[in-house]
Amino acid sequence: MSIIIPLSGIVESDPAEVGGKAYALGTLARRGIRVPQALCVTREAYESYVRSTGLMERISLELSRKDFRDMRWEELWDSSLRIRGMFLNTAMPSSLVKKLREPIEELFGDRAVAVRSSAPGEDSSVASFAGLHESFLNVRGIYAILDHIRLVWASLWSDAALLYRKELGLDVHHSTMAVIIQELVVGVKSGVVFGRSPLDDGAAVIEAIYGLNQGFVDGMVEPDRWVVRRDSGSIVSHEEAVREKHMTPSGSGVSLEPLDPGIHTTPPLDDHEVGEVYHLAISIENLFGAPQDVEWTYAGDGLYALQSRPITAGRKRETSDERSWYRSLARSFEHLKMLKMRIEDELIPAMAKEAEALSSLDLAAFDDHALAGEIHDRLTTYRAWERAYWKYFIPFAHGMRLFGRVYNDTLRPHDPYEFMDLLKSSNMLSMERNAWLERLAAQVRQSPGLAAALREGKDTSAFTSFEGDLQDFVRAFGDLSCYSARCAGDDEVVREIVLKLAFRPVSDDIPRAQRMEDLEEYYLSFFPDDRKPFARELLDLARASYRLRDDDNIYLGRIRGHCEVALDEGRKRLGAHPGRFADEDIPKVLRDRHFVPSPLPVESAVSGGEKPSIHARQLVGQPAGSGIATGPARVIAGKKDLAGFMPGEIVVCDALDPNMTFIIPLAAGIVERRGGMLIHGAIIAREYGLPCVTGIPGAVDLIRTGDILTVDGYLGIVVISD
Repeated sequence: MSIIIPLSGIVESDPAEVGGKAYALGTLARRGIRVPQALCVTREAYESYVRSTGLMERISLELSRKDFRDMRWEELWDSSLRIRGMFLNTAMPSSLVKKLREPIEELFGDRAVAVRSSAPGEDSSVASFAGLHESFLNVRGIYAILDHIRLVWASLWSDAALLYRKELGLDVHHSTMAVIIQELVVGVKSGVVFGRSPLDDGAAVIEAIYGLNQGFVDGMVEPDRWVVRRDSGSIVSHEEAVREKHMTPSGSGVSLEPLDPGIHTTPPLDDHEVGEVYHLAISIENLFGAPQDVEWTYAGDGLYALQSRPITAGRKRETSDERSWYRSLARSFEHLKMLKMRIEDELIPAMAKEAEALSSLDLAAFDDHALAGEIHDRLTTYRAWERAYWKYFIPFAHGMRLFGRVYNDTLRPHDPYEFMDLLKSSNMLSMERNAWLERLAAQVRQSPGLAAALREGKDTSAFTSFEGDLQDFVRAFGDLSCYSARCAGDDEVVREIVLKLAFRPVSDDIPRAQRMEDLEEYYLSFFPDDRKPFARELLDLARASYRLRDDDNIYLGRIRGHCEVALDEGRKRLGAHPGRFADEDIPKVLRDRHFVPSPLPVESAVSGGEKPSIHARQLVGQPAGSGIATGPARVIAGKKDLAGFMPGEIVVCDALDPNMTFIIPLAAGIVERRGGMLIHGAIIAREYGLPCVTGIPGAVDLIRTGDILTVDGYLGIVVISD
């Protein structure tokens, strides 16, 4: 098989070589259905590239760090980022370039093209990878086309695609990719047609927008929607959209632009065109013998089919948190901007207002029935905010992903995490909290009498400035041993932490502001003048995403804290009642002391027991913070372990919560079971310049408090020694 063939050359035996998308387009072309001119770069080209450059072995090693089935999305994102960096920094062999160059230049010259994925199995009756592999529009010139072919190849290993393969149980190590190079048809109106509605077998659905179809695919432009009867083609209903924007070619890509006000009130399709699109779908369905999902566009010379895929059998709309979480990886820049506005302008102020209102209530004054209602209301409120957290805050975390991809695609750094240096922020709530603790510690260092009183546990009321600042801190953040709302009346742990901070060794601060300014200037220098506004806006969005990735848990924790306050009051009143209660049962028992709650699971008797002895053992995870440090381990199994943390210790935990990161200024390094560059432990490690290794299976079981650890944040290795 040739490494590049025209669509007209695709034969029935070729789907495994050219992928489902190219095979479908080739079939349409042979049957006389209008499609854009195209070439297919077959899977043989991809496999030749990864074999001859050694990339296949490097990819296999990357995905063998741990059992693929056990890798979380953050770890897969890390792996995907590193793999994409391999593609960006590995040139095509000259022999492969020579074979591709001539047919591409002969067919397209300097005309604009779309470079699209066509992975074998990508669009089949059992699976759809729609939106998980990349497509690029308005690409011009042979060198740009070859470069974008590599980017499409790299998208075979995107985090979203890997997660989908994981969900389907596919063998990722045998994944491969073909690529379509397709004439860019600049449509004035575009959309999709589902030959059979997922809601009604007797209907077809047509969705249409003005401009390029990418606006619809990316979800940035709302479509008009028609429901059409399958048996007659008659229109059943038309749901109109708010028509404000359209996608259009711009520079070396596409951009979202305002729609001409003159057509705001005019649907993209008239009744005749709705009929044409419907008949196109039925014709393609008859050709393939199954209902199809068809992308189409109207250009100057008529209706084009851009691609066709079977409607996936049994496809259901998933509503689970986990599904929506990782499917949100495909969020566009415009979507992320809207999320940012929603979170900063609406959700965070509402959460803060909610927490403030709850803090003003005196639960001790409530009778049992009123307290039961209050507990129920607080649990309901918290779960509503938890849903909002998954729906808005978690997807917005992927602003860092988008920035990382654009940064690496544009600058081509050898270090795929270089972009993280631009995101460091002193504005995170956890950093604000830690800075407040540092100011309290400075007062202790400057006052030997205050320091002595704290060491000896004596009264410090004479030190009015310190006491005032301390109480202000407790009101804002609690006593650090649990959620702030729950512990706002206690300050013992704060005093212990401040005393430790006051006398720990402190290194000189690196002038952050100047370094950040230099890094930003360097980043912007890679963009032409007309793209610099986008580059700045993307950087601002990524910084907000980075900051909120840490802050969101603190905001949510404040709401949870007020739930715990009410639950604690309920448990206190039920102290004489036999048995333990689930949160949901406490209001029921308060209302009816004869209510029999569901039995709680029995706590493990081995919890906190002896761990196996380990000598001079090496554990391998993922590097998440550069540097090397040696020190005694402090295993954090719960909040009670935080107060005992000593300067110079290594934090070892399942996952570091932002509500726990006040101990980080004392730490020499961080080790976590949960993996990835986007988890809180990795973020805070970079803020403090600490070595950090994540993604170590069983870290809290294999390491004991007191074990001497060497944490290598460059290689992702932890050595346990005597």
